[in-house]
Amino acid sequence: MVESMWMLTMALLALLCASASASAIQARTSSYNGEYGGSGGQRFSHSGNQLDGPITALRIRVNTYFIVGLQVRYGKVWSDYVGSHLGDLEEIFLHPGESVIQVSGKYKNYLRKLVFVTDKGRYLSFGKDTGTSFNALPLHPNTVLRFISGRAGLFINAIGLHWDVYPSDCRSC
Repeated sequence: MVESMWMLTMALLALLCASASASAIQARTSSYNGEYGGSGGQRFSHSGNQLDGPITALRIRVNTYFIVGLQVRYGKVWSDYVGSHLGDLEEIFLHPGESVIQVSGKYKNYLRKLVFVTDKGRYLSFGKDTGTSFNALPLHPNTVLRFISGRAGLFINAIGLHWDVYPSDCRSC
């Protein structure tokens, strides 16, 4: 009886360790960079959008000085548009299986420039080359940009970049 209780205890301990190890591995795949920009605007987050799939397209609106608005397509679903509708709209579609692996840009009180670098060697550049520079990369290998957060009003005030592994199961992509 004591031996069977000891075996059961050891089995439960092994299961608990394996579960904790799996959680630790998952936690090590995600990372965050930001916020880059000024302090104004209302908070936004596309955290729920990442469930629709990987980033597949970008809509960025720019005027003479700032990044005015943005919208991101996750899988086949567009996020809510943030910012204003002043300025010129640019729309870029990623190739199937292509991911953003680096984001750089410039800001002062507002976001002024964004450059998305993909794993296919493309540089998707929006805005003007003035202000304080930033360069955001994922902390862990084999991770990609999964979603964006930040603050926006009449312009994009600030941006945060969230990295994780590419979704293994994407029915809507």
